[in-house]
Amino acid sequence: MRVRAVRRADLPAVIALDATVTGLHKADYWQRVYRRYGVAGQGLRHFLVAVAGRGGGGHGVCGFVIGEVRDWEFGSPPCGWVFAIDVDPRWRQRGVGTALLAAVRERFERVGVRKLRTMLARDNTLILSFFRSQGMTAGRLIPLELDIGTAAPHGPAP
Repeated sequence: MRVRAVRRADLPAVIALDATVTGLHKADYWQRVYRRYGVAGQGLRHFLVAVAGRGGGGHGVCGFVIGEVRDWEFGSPPCGWVFAIDVDPRWRQRGVGTALLAAVRERFERVGVRKLRTMLARDNTLILSFFRSQGMTAGRLIPLELDIGTAAPHGPAP
């Protein structure tokens, strides 16, 4: 297994892997992600795949990670954000996720980033356990959200 930058030929395997894990087929979404992080990436944006077997073709994609360096958002110096990581269920517990996270972390470190962040659903115990096993802990930022479109506007915040 090796980790490398995504290639266009990997997209069908990435789309299928995502659909296996999420239950949603999002081909248009993945095309946009590829254009932004695969084609235009590899500077401060990274779309990496773990490839199993020989030849390195898309047929062997067993995981992926996507992240980017974001700076000065929320008053934070530049930091690396991982917003997607997934491993084929048949390849879990074999170090694939660890290798993917290490590869994106190394790319962040190369440009001077010293903090790695991500966000996940509270009830996603699988990914929470993975990130904790990698040494990640709760950070200083608190996610807030608001359903929009149907909510009545409220007065100013206290």
